[in-house]
Amino acid sequence: MDSLAQFYSVRLTLVIASVAAQLYIFFTIRSALLCSRRSERFKSLASWGVGLVMASLTVVFWFTTVNAVALPDTPGLLHTLLFYIPAVWNLGSVFSAVAIMLVQGLRHAWLALVTRRRDALPGSRAREIMSPGRRSFLRAGAGSLAAAPFALAGYGAFGEAKRFEVREVSVPFGRPLKAVHLTDIHAGHFMSRAEIRQCVEKIRPLDPDLFFLTGDYVSNSMQFLPACLEELSRVSARYGTYACLGNHEHWYGKTDYLARAFERHGMRLLANSHQLVNTADGPLEVLGIPDLLRGNAKLGEALSGAAPGIPRILLSHRPEIFPRAAKMGIKLTLAGHYHGGQIVLKLPGISLSVADFKTDYPHGLFRLGGSYLYVSRGIGTTFTPVRLNAEPEITFLKLY
Repeated sequence: MDSLAQFYSVRLTLVIASVAAQLYIFFTIRSALLCSRRSERFKSLASWGVGLVMASLTVVFWFTTVNAVALPDTPGLLHTLLFYIPAVWNLGSVFSAVAIMLVQGLRHAWLALVTRRRDALPGSRAREIMSPGRRSFLRAGAGSLAAAPFALAGYGAFGEAKRFEVREVSVPFGRPLKAVHLTDIHAGHFMSRAEIRQCVEKIRPLDPDLFFLTGDYVSNSMQFLPACLEELSRVSARYGTYACLGNHEHWYGKTDYLARAFERHGMRLLANSHQLVNTADGPLEVLGIPDLLRGNAKLGEALSGAAPGIPRILLSHRPEIFPRAAKMGIKLTLAGHYHGGQIVLKLPGISLSVADFKTDYPHGLFRLGGSYLYVSRGIGTTFTPVRLNAEPEITFLKLY
């Protein structure tokens, strides 16, 4: 299965999971309403109202996601209502449905156990076990557990995903240089121009010698690219800004347009090519390849004509090129793509995300012999604006 087919297969799976979760939650709420002591008219109106709100949130989310709706100048409150609330609802509902199923399963098991105990106890003790107060307590606990995923999704979207932090990493390279690596910006409804500017303002005081960009500049529309590049061009690196393309550029853009756009903003876009950079401490080479699955990456072509015997930095959106890059003597590879997992489950001694099942290089510094790979979490999000246990990252590389 090629990457585009895989992309649509994953999207279809997510749509099915989302719709199934909505239906399950709706019928659970409807069942609770029908069991209440309110009037039949109220029950009917409330059921229709809940269904309409849930359906609206689901339809808005999937319409804006699948159809690449681009509204760059949407006012703040409308932007939140149109994009953030439906996204948070849809992610939260999937996990909430799982929580409700778990609670209902435990409840049925508990009731079966209580029934057996009640039959074996005197009347007063049986009434105590089945008391309304105890049942109300259990219902409150179940409601809190079902609501928790929505609270976590909201925190992940409006809190953690907006904490842009500089992460300092030291890597042996053979040249004493300061470099900034930024990846997976995903300019769009969940990464505004103002937020990109906020990141740029954190980068400028670092006074980098080199500025590296490794793809996925947009989320779902090229309409957001010009503003993104305008903000990034405000970073003035002593020896220049160098970039490669990610899978989203190959999905939504055309190579010629992208090359002109980067050049217009004073950035060098490298596509199966290299650039010799002369620094005060000696030369180095920066190489760039397109996305490994969507861009016809050719590392051999990028190395063709490269000067021997000098340290090299490879820019690749995906990190899986690293073993081959190390074998070919490339000193440092920079990549992103996986957002550090974006949503990471952390338990004592365990850290799991979707990225852990897809790659050996989800995030961080890796080494093979004398070669190094650094995979950044990036600053943006895709599909959902939520980040949990995977804060956005501006990487400040101290090369030595």
